[in-house]
Formats: sequence, structure tokens, C-alpha cells
Amino acid sequence: MIADVDIDAIRKQFPILERQINGNPLVYLDNASTTQKPLHVLNGIRDYYASHNSNVHRGVHTLSQEASELYEKTRGETANWFGVSSSEIVFTSGTTESINMVAFGWLKNILQPGDEILLTLMEHHSNIVPWQMLAEEKEALIRVIPLNEKGELDMQEAENLMCAKTRLLAVTQVSNTLGSINDTRALCALAAAKNIPVLVDGAQSAPHMQVNLKDMGCSFFACSGHKMYAGTGIGVLYVNTVFAPQMKPFKGGGGMIKQVSFQGTTYADFPLLMEAGTPHIEGVISLRYALEFLRQTGIEAIQRHEEKLCGYFLSLLKESDDIHLIGTSEHRAAVVSLHAPGIHPFDLGTLMDQQGIAVRTGHHCTQPLMAHYGIPGTVRVSFGVYNTLQEVESCIRVLRKSLNMLR
Repeated sequence: MIADVDIDAIRKQFPILERQINGNPLVYLDNASTTQKPLHVLNGIRDYYASHNSNVHRGVHTLSQEASELYEKTRGETANWFGVSSSEIVFTSGTTESINMVAFGWLKNILQPGDEILLTLMEHHSNIVPWQMLAEEKEALIRVIPLNEKGELDMQEAENLMCAKTRLLAVTQVSNTLGSINDTRALCALAAAKNIPVLVDGAQSAPHMQVNLKDMGCSFFACSGHKMYAGTGIGVLYVNTVFAPQMKPFKGGGGMIKQVSFQGTTYADFPLLMEAGTPHIEGVISLRYALEFLRQTGIEAIQRHEEKLCGYFLSLLKESDDIHLIGTSEHRAAVVSLHAPGIHPFDLGTLMDQQGIAVRTGHHCTQPLMAHYGIPGTVRVSFGVYNTLQEVESCIRVLRKSLNMLR
């Protein structure tokens, strides 16, 4: 049986939750954008700088050896978390760089005029723009999988769109706007039957559920540490061993070489091949402690807690006739997007902030999706492990009050 999270103990680990915003207790519901950081992560970063700070992979002195060991230990723990080998894990600056690395370090090398890249209507701009840039350069085509009325992928159309010209399927595991959870395992199986590699954007799935990449069957997987209770500027790219030899350096410089002369350069082995320059060591260290926090708390317990929060929020929202839910999939993560006809989401979000409720407003980097629904944006409520049922009630109360003020 999965134990419940100890919410009081959890909240004590996040000092920022003690803040007052405009004289009100902070209710932080913008977790899809970035999560707050627990003391375990903050103390881990401080310990690194206080006791081990040095550059990695290049020094024989004690501090450099210690920093290198911590850095590579995090790679191993990250690989273990996702059920893969450490030789398949690249550290990047975030999901955006990870996706660009696949676009311009791999697909660019094989894409031909007339080839196709398959995306979905619910993708974040980070999983659209790099492919558009590459398609324009290579005279390739972008195809888009549509949605059904609930905001779920049309799986039949997804299969229909996969063809001999498809060089890659790039799909989010969880929509950052709709909250819909895509069946990436089924999509990977469909793609594998047609020999199509799959990149999965896991920015919104990795913080909220257990992700086993071998079981999923994807070729590439990208996520960001700052959404997983780690620091900003650190990301993970998984590259299946089949594709690692096909990756070309995304950047050149120190750390990704074996030997350099003016006659030529011999590159380091993968994954260091893709990590030119001094890496974001602090970010990598923070990821190690964030994974420890997730492991100690229990990712299944976190998922169940967030599902309870989201379910309670949706049950209270049903009592409001003047606000619409965008995306109604029953298979969803703890992300809810709301639209109040006649009211701009910025105005609603500003009023909520004045009363201590932190939510995200706008198009959430999913402008094609907003165009599909014919709206400028939404108010997005997204939950994390430290949120409470009482905060759900506060959010609903402030939401209704703010709506009344704007009507």
C-alpha cells in the first residue's frame, strides 16, 4: 500500500512557503512552470560550494576529484531513476536545449527534402520551433496530430500520419496546458512498427510520476530539473544507445575532446561528447538532491497526493458556471487550465496574486493550442507535493471573488 505524504513535514522543508504576499499567506500553484526547492536541495548546494567546489573532469587535486565524483554520481543516479544506463544520460541546460540537441545534433544529419517531422497540437513551443527551424533549413515538412473534444490525442490519426517519410515523432508525455497524459508507450510501439524514432518531452511528467524509459520504448527523452525541485539551468537528455553513435557535437570546446591539434580534433566518447565547456555543476548537484527528495518522499505517493488535490479542485470548480475548463481528459496530471469568457487571464491572475494566490496566466508557450480553442490564453493552476486541500479551497474562493470583481 502506498503511504500518504506527510504534508506537514513536507511543507517544513520549503521555507518560501512561509512568505506573505500582499499580506496573505502564499499559495503557490505555478508548479508546472517551476517548483520550489526543499531544504535538502538548498543545503546540498551550499555543501557543494562550501566543501567541494571545483571544476570537473580536468583536475588531479582533491577538490576536482570530489566534484567530478559528485557530478558523475548524479549521472548514475539520474540514469537509475529513469531505468537506463548512465552512458545514455546527457546533462543540458533544460528541456529546450535537450530538444535542440536532438534536432541539430542528430536529425539534421539525416533529414532530407520532403521528409516529415510529426508533432502534436498540444506541444510546447520548445517542441515546435526547433523542428520548424530545421524543417525550413532542410526543406522538410511538419505534420500535426490533432486532438479530440476532450483534449486528447487522436491515436488513430497519429497512426495514419506515421509514414515512410516520417523521420521523427516528437510528443509531450503530459500537456503543460491541458494536463492530458499521453500514452507514450503506445505511441512508441506504433512508431517502432514503422521504424520511426520518438522523442518524448517529459518536462511535465518527470516531476509527477515514475517514468521508466526502457519500458516506454522512446529513442530520446528530455526533462528539466527546475520542475523536479532541483535548481534552474539543469536538464536531462536521454539518448538510446542505438542513436548515440549518430549524435554529432552540439557545441565545441573543452571537456568534449580527447586530443586537439590544428590538423584536427578527436572527440570524447558519448555522453561527454555533448557536454562542451564547464557544465552547470551546481545544477547537476541540485538534481542529485532533488532525486533523493523525490525518492524519500515516494514518487507514487506524490502522484496520488497531486491527483487528490486536482480531483478536489475539479469537484469544486463544477459549481462555477462562469468559467470553462480547457481540456477534460480523465487521464490527466495535476494541471488545470481555466477560461472565463469576456475576462482576460492576465486580469484574473493579477487579482488572484493580490490575494496571495500564485497562478500562471497566458498562452503557456502553446499558442497553436490556444488558436485551436479560439482563446488568448488561460489561467493555469498546477499542483506540487507541498500543496494542501485547504489551499485548493483558498484558490477556488479567491477565483470566485476575483471573477465577481471583474464582471
